[in-house]
Amino acid sequence: MEHIELEVLVQAPAINVWNAITNWQAQSNWMLGTKVWPVNGDGTGVGGQIEAFTGIWRIGFLDTMEITSWDPPTKCDVLHTGRVVRGTGTFEVIATSESTSKFIWSEDLDLPLGLLGKIGFTLVKPGFVYGVRKSLEKFADLVEQGKL
Repeated sequence: MEHIELEVLVQAPAINVWNAITNWQAQSNWMLGTKVWPVNGDGTGVGGQIEAFTGIWRIGFLDTMEITSWDPPTKCDVLHTGRVVRGTGTFEVIATSESTSKFIWSEDLDLPLGLLGKIGFTLVKPGFVYGVRKSLEKFADLVEQGKL
């Protein structure tokens, strides 16, 4: 397992951050190189399903997920069930005041291909973390501007 955790401070109430983060299709506006959509409904609640394609044009991978924990407006856990991405992801929103919140994005990834997967992930991890960090900064900016 590989654990990754990043956070961003958002100048917005926790409920606004929660509503923005669980608007799955809107993630396509801030998550770098990724298009996200709910499957069979709105993708809310335990059992809800979400899919995300990460890549450029048709080169990339499909990340399928099922919501395993749903505790609005603070926490959502997903189980990654795809061929490439496996493991769990967590979105957590913590109110730091009435008008500010911390959004924590974390993943516990079960890397494919054994040792080869670990070596490969070691090589791509800095770029992956950079992309997620930039995505979270964009998310915070959009929420603060009222665009999400």
